[in-house]
Amino acid sequence: MKDLTMLTDLYQLTMMNGYLRCGREKDVAVFDLFFRKNAVITYSVAAGLEQAIDYITHIGFTPSDIEYLRSLRLFDETFLRYLEKFRFTGDVYAVPEGTLVFPEEPIITVRAPICEAQFLETALLNVVNHATLIATKASKVAYAAGEDSVMEFGLRRAQGPDAGLYGARAAIIGGCSSTSNVLAGKLFGIPVAGTHAHSWVMNFPSEYEAFRAYAEIYPDACLLLVDTYDTLKSGVPNAIRVFDELRAAGHEPKGIRLDSGDLAYLSKKARRMLDEAGYPDAIICASGDLDEKLIASLKSQGAKIDLWGVGTKLITSSDLPALGGVYKLAALYPAEGGEINKIKLSDNSDKITNPAFKEVFRIYDKESGKAEADLICLKGEEIDEREPLTIFHPKDTWKRTTFTNYTVRRLSRKVIEGGKPVAPSPSLAEVCAYAEREKQSFWDEYKRLDNPHIYKVDLSEKLYNVKNEMISEIRNKNV
Repeated sequence: MKDLTMLTDLYQLTMMNGYLRCGREKDVAVFDLFFRKNAVITYSVAAGLEQAIDYITHIGFTPSDIEYLRSLRLFDETFLRYLEKFRFTGDVYAVPEGTLVFPEEPIITVRAPICEAQFLETALLNVVNHATLIATKASKVAYAAGEDSVMEFGLRRAQGPDAGLYGARAAIIGGCSSTSNVLAGKLFGIPVAGTHAHSWVMNFPSEYEAFRAYAEIYPDACLLLVDTYDTLKSGVPNAIRVFDELRAAGHEPKGIRLDSGDLAYLSKKARRMLDEAGYPDAIICASGDLDEKLIASLKSQGAKIDLWGVGTKLITSSDLPALGGVYKLAALYPAEGGEINKIKLSDNSDKITNPAFKEVFRIYDKESGKAEADLICLKGEEIDEREPLTIFHPKDTWKRTTFTNYTVRRLSRKVIEGGKPVAPSPSLAEVCAYAEREKQSFWDEYKRLDNPHIYKVDLSEKLYNVKNEMISEIRNKNV
């Protein structure tokens, strides 16, 4: 990965300089990266951790970086000399990529000297917000497609090369089976897929000649785009004509692609034409401004589509172009000793943070194996599965649920210790397999596209009490 050390907001550096000037650089801080509730996403698929670990473990200011910062005339030489030796030496905890996470749950927790922990904010949010956003959008598209495969086709519409590259990786974690992005295929081992464009057809004297030429070059991977002129009058008939020639030469065609028009109507008509011509196994691929809602609608109308190519609305997450993840201070360990929990208050109750060093437990029904609720706890809390567990809504505390036949799983794990990775990152194939198990462990009611059931995310009684005592204390001090 490219050097991203200087990919930061200026205020991170001004605060670091301030901590140093105030003699606070040896204080240890705990920061949580999480996202808040919004109208579009009820859950997210965590992604971007591999890139985040690579960034954190390779931080280092170059001589040219130092010279540039000196030119700003904001920082003294003491701070610039500090930056020359700056490295991350702390610990990082994170949920594995592919984990389904919910509002307020820490996706990443950083525990490090204050300057180091503060510095990570901007780049971590940039990496994790984007990857998690695209993985989540892809999971919705894949859910709508059901057993059908989804190809990620968004590179040309992505908001820059990095968005296209890392967005393709995130889309695979979310549930896509392949990408059109060749660089992503090379770097991440993702299967690449694609056919030809309308320009190929237009470059030949006739549609038939274009199809025939393509089939001659790719006889065992012949998937033809049939909507350049007239899908049903010329496109599909010409494709069948070429398929007949392929079969006579000992090859079987792959299928056709529809990129415009009424995809439900056209796919049903095309399916009948292909079947009657003796090609029941030829697939029908669809593309063209698709998203999860349109795919679900087309499937409900009986569209005969086997493979979906989804581009713009996936790679840009068109209905929610930013996840809105935040990075908030949760606890402080002063150099002189002790622990101070930290909380941010707001007139908007949804923006009040959860204080303290925390971790999240997922509660599963032992009989079904399905996830039932998450519990955000103080670090070090344990749950005895032999005892009934009662959880309650963090605001409407009268809403309570008791579990008796359950198991729990701690979601986060330490991924960096003392500035070094704890273990190699899993392969993308391993991440995808884990993500699929995660999705299967949730009832469909939580994953449905319209009005999904709200998954329970509660605070442990100890964390709830700490939070409310802090709110009361701060309010009383400021009366």
